[in-house]
Amino acid sequence: MTPRPDRLSRLLALVPYFATRDGIALDQAARDLGITQAQLTKDLELLFVCGLPGYFPHQLIDLQFEHGFVDVIFTAGMDRPLRLTSAEASTMLVALQALLDLPGAVDQEAARRAIAKIEAAVGSSDTAVRTPAGPGESDNPTYTTIRDAVTARRALRIRYYSATRDNVSERVVDPIGLQTMDNHTYLEAWCRVSEGVRLFRFDRVEEAEKLDDAAAPPEEAKAQPQYAVLSENPDLPSVEIEIDPSELWILDYYLVEPLESLEERVDRGAPVRARLVYGSPEWLLRFLLGFGGRVRVISDVAIADSVNSAAATARARYT
Repeated sequence: MTPRPDRLSRLLALVPYFATRDGIALDQAARDLGITQAQLTKDLELLFVCGLPGYFPHQLIDLQFEHGFVDVIFTAGMDRPLRLTSAEASTMLVALQALLDLPGAVDQEAARRAIAKIEAAVGSSDTAVRTPAGPGESDNPTYTTIRDAVTARRALRIRYYSATRDNVSERVVDPIGLQTMDNHTYLEAWCRVSEGVRLFRFDRVEEAEKLDDAAAPPEEAKAQPQYAVLSENPDLPSVEIEIDPSELWILDYYLVEPLESLEERVDRGAPVRARLVYGSPEWLLRFLLGFGGRVRVISDVAIADSVNSAAATARARYT
């Protein structure tokens, strides 16, 4: 089965697709594109508010699709090949080169081909790719397997090294997507062992095997807000904490994940339980002491005792 394109790629292709098939039925177009009719309708509603700079009504893409058929009124230029200016081409070349330098972020051979095509199209006198790919520069097969699984929406079995725990564990994960941050590429996936969304750094995946199982992360996992890399990094420790109602603002400012639905709480005056990811014990101790007992660790007795001891020592200095 051919994998469905991601939404951005699909949106870019929709206008020329419909421009050459004016009046096509929505259900037929959805089958051609490999998506549901509901998703296609959402895509068309988004395209309806996209267009040329200025973004006044006469500059927006104009599509009619209310009666089950799609008619293109105004394409905003998306029905003809894009002509890059020198500045635009230079920006794309720099971005592609940056992706080449990120381990596993893209298919390196595909990125080099794209660079060569852009250079040829704009007549660049400079070579963006420093040297041709040599034997040592071929794409890591593990990275290729991970990207292929994301594209094909297939589950993965991985062996992952945790730097914090200094051990290697085997996990089966359901890929959701890829993220890049701080010169690293991460696989975002539902971990069947942890039963939660986790980010796995590419260069710490020792082995990856694409399974026959379809990737099936829970719908709520795919729809949840994306936490920063730190909060979903399986290399880092975490604790469960209890937050008094007066300090719930920390949910918006720190990497804290509520363990219950804030909207469905019956007792609004009760503390909220959450998971806090931290980088070092020293930082965690300072963080907890700053709240004077209004934020408490409930999952680790040793950390709670350390906080109480440090607080008692501080009070003793005043007496």
